[in-house]
Amino acid sequence: MNGSGTLFGWAFGDVARFEDEAYLDELRSDALANATKDAASRGFDVEAGTETYTVINPHDTLADLSTTPDQLIVRCTVKLVGPGAEKIHAEGPMNG
Repeated sequence: MNGSGTLFGWAFGDVARFEDEAYLDELRSDALANATKDAASRGFDVEAGTETYTVINPHDTLADLSTTPDQLIVRCTVKLVGPGAEKIHAEGPMNG
């Protein structure tokens, strides 16, 4: 059965460069590469064009980010395809 699921990829960077769009584009690319690598390690493909990004500046969030207080965080969410992909869902901060 070919289903679909979701997965997160991550990239971390310099919070001082939060407004540098070229730098953010690099981090987005790194986060997508991270998601693609994680998907492949689980035996899935990433459906092209399904990636969405969240940029988290730890100084501007209500979330407790004590583990990375001075890092910019980019999360990429992608759609997985392949047999069994429907069992994988990006939830909360991690992949389930």
